[in-house]
Amino acid sequence: MKDGGLSIGRDLSNDLIIDDSLVSPQHCQIAFRSEQCMVQDLGSLSGTFVNGLPVLERPLAHGDQIVVGGSVFLFLREEATAAYASPVELSDSSTNAAATTRLRREDARYLHPEALAALPTGERTARDLQTLLKIATAIGSIRNVESLQWQLLGMIFDVVPAERGAILAGADPAEFSSVVAWDRVAGPQHPVHVDRDLAQQVFQERIAILSNDPSETPRTPPVHSLICVPLLNLDKVVGLIYLDTANPVVRFTEDDLHLVTAIAGVAAMAIESARQVEWLGSENLRLRAEVNLDHDMVGDSARMREVYQLIERVAVTASTVLIYGESGTGKELAARAIHRNSPRRDQPFVAINCAALTETLLESELFGHERGAFTGAITQKRGQLEMANAGTIFLDEMGEISPALQAKLLRVLQERDFMRVGGTRSMPLNIRVIAATNKNLQKATKDGTFREDLYYRLNVVSVTMPPLRDHKEDIPLLAGYFAAKYAEKCNRRVLGISPDARTLLSQYDWPGNIRELENAIERAVVLGSSGMILPEDLPETLHETPAQSMRSSTYHEAVRQLKRQLILTAMEQSEGKITEAARLLGVHSNYLHRLIRNLDLRLTLRKRSKA
Repeated sequence: MKDGGLSIGRDLSNDLIIDDSLVSPQHCQIAFRSEQCMVQDLGSLSGTFVNGLPVLERPLAHGDQIVVGGSVFLFLREEATAAYASPVELSDSSTNAAATTRLRREDARYLHPEALAALPTGERTARDLQTLLKIATAIGSIRNVESLQWQLLGMIFDVVPAERGAILAGADPAEFSSVVAWDRVAGPQHPVHVDRDLAQQVFQERIAILSNDPSETPRTPPVHSLICVPLLNLDKVVGLIYLDTANPVVRFTEDDLHLVTAIAGVAAMAIESARQVEWLGSENLRLRAEVNLDHDMVGDSARMREVYQLIERVAVTASTVLIYGESGTGKELAARAIHRNSPRRDQPFVAINCAALTETLLESELFGHERGAFTGAITQKRGQLEMANAGTIFLDEMGEISPALQAKLLRVLQERDFMRVGGTRSMPLNIRVIAATNKNLQKATKDGTFREDLYYRLNVVSVTMPPLRDHKEDIPLLAGYFAAKYAEKCNRRVLGISPDARTLLSQYDWPGNIRELENAIERAVVLGSSGMILPEDLPETLHETPAQSMRSSTYHEAVRQLKRQLILTAMEQSEGKITEAARLLGVHSNYLHRLIRNLDLRLTLRKRSKA
């Protein structure tokens, strides 16, 4: 640390710069005063926290944890001799069953909206509901698991008279993946003791436990009251919250138990969402380090890793690249990755969709035109080839350009010069050409619709973007990425995707590939009403997919079976005539064909027709 102290904030003038929207430009500073190290908040919007508690100015002790935005720092003195061990110790002691209150999730008063109207009116109920709203609002935007746990523990201490507390995250009570704990009496050097059998019981039975005078085994200091509550996310235990006090005057109440159980219900999804965001970030960093490729594509499958490795090898060359792939597979993202990792990365990248323009407009767009070259050409215009000079031009839907334009483009690739429409002077050109198509150009050359010499000029190096159905293992990663993207864009809080919805996403064939998946997730974020993306938020076509192994909900399975029965009845009444059956059902015959295919009815109808 410098003699003048350490300034922390988002502004570039700070000693420690944190690029985080939760961090103020001048957030806090750490400095020595009278041989003591102090942390001081500088009027930040989100606050500075020490061991989960908000501070304006506070001396730091060895082992203190400082939270600034989404970042957590551990303060350690060099001269400290005692190593800072785990903040939680699982101890073997017994709990007095006679003094224990057990609460199941279905009996928790604040976790069931239909029961809120029946709650007793009073100061305690109002305070509890206000606390839950405050906590839900505060932790919803935190994406760092440890920071979230510290702030949650601090907010629990504000409303429950506990002397010690711990939040243990993980699916295994014998080995927690993330632990924060704080002893407000003894300080950070003293770990919080959690009864091992109690933790096991909370995990296995998924119940919240309140116990007064619980310990039958001597402990220093003795525990006179404790609460242990499971963190449940979609009926799966992902951790627990533990609170206790050695003060013989203080006794936790059933009201405290109900409140902490409700807090756990709110926090579990937030912790799992933050854990997923951290995992996505670490996976992204790992993949970038592994491939050493700067790109915006999402995917960790073997097929996508092959694409990354090929792009990395191709990018450093000056060769023309032809990218194959179905519509919606990310061909333009691949082209941009090639440009960003090439020696031309600081030069322009110009993209043109050849299918979106007529032949005349496309020629003018590519080559530009001189004033008076045609009716309406009132000024000189620079073309996209000229705009991309020294950089990269990306020609999407290359298979759609006309034969006449193919000949002109071939000359550009051969001679590396061009002439504006209506011009008389040839201009030199230094560009890299990347083309993309969803057509089989080799077959098009045999059919005579695409010039063979242009094909060989373009197909120096080819990259194939796989359809989504060939790398379905990337669907959860892509869906999570799009959910986070559109949740931020729509200013909605989306904590994740439910298991049933993930199953639907993974079992669909996605004929529109990644673009169709993105649209489906955007629709789910816009139309969804809960914190999770549920099956009913997804497009109807996903529910029509055959699902022999799907863990679908009763509602969706009933809808599917009803559709099957209606179609079978209509086909029977129309004597197997699709057009007549579609008329009876009030749908288009093309849509009926798709329903029969998606609902796996073709074999059944074939058997009925033979019978």
